[in-house]
Parts: sequence; C-alpha cells; structure tokens
Amino acid sequence: MNELLFFAICFVALALVLFYRLIKGPSVVDRAVTADSIEILTDMALILFALHSGRSIYLDIALVTAVLGFIGSVLVSRYLEGRL
Repeated sequence: MNELLFFAICFVALALVLFYRLIKGPSVVDRAVTADSIEILTDMALILFALHSGRSIYLDIALVTAVLGFIGSVLVSRYLEGRL
C-alpha cells in the first residue's frame, strides 16, 4: 500500500476519534474546536488521496471545504462572542 494512502486513512481514523469528542464535548467551544480539527484532518486526507490517485478534483474539493470550514469557524466564534 502506498504511504500517501496509508496516511490518508490515518487522518480519517483520527477524524472519527474526534467525532466522539464532538458529540460528548463538555462545552460549545470544545465542540467548535473539534469540528474545525475534523475539517482540517478531512482536508489533509483529501489532499493525500489526490496525490495518490493523480486526480485534481479532490484538491478542488479540499480547497472548497477548507474555505467553508474557515468561514464556519469565524461565524461560530462571532456567535459565541455575541457579535452576531
């Protein structure tokens, strides 16, 4: 098995472990940070899979989800501050 595919599978496994923290998190801030971490790990898995398969469509998907994840993080942080 290729190393890139192995690490992509590891990133997905770590995201699944973090999913437990997303459900069980003690506070809303912990859940927001966990959701952001899951999004980053998923993007990294998509990038590694794109390198493994040689298809650039996965890079486009990773770029879109990264931008949407950033916007989501900003909106959640503004909401938690009370400015939204």
